[in-house]
Amino acid sequence: MALFDENRADIIGQNGNDGEHYDSVNHPKHYTAHPSGVECIQITEHMGFCLGNAMKYIWRADLKADAIEDLKKAAWYIQREIERRSKQ
Repeated sequence: MALFDENRADIIGQNGNDGEHYDSVNHPKHYTAHPSGVECIQITEHMGFCLGNAMKYIWRADLKADAIEDLKKAAWYIQREIERRSKQ
């Protein structure tokens, strides 16, 4: 179910090579391009906030321009979760 009208030009992107359209709001390419065919949110919505965010950054690390930055962000969320659990 789309959050926005999928026919609106301002939320639909176009792949420059083959003209294929994609929905940059509801199904961004860096979340739907995994070889498994699974979308990242299908996994992360079953996790807590910090672990879900860490998974998101790991998931898309090789699909965006700066994989190192995304991996550092994932590590930040994992460290935060470790600290939270250590206090319990």
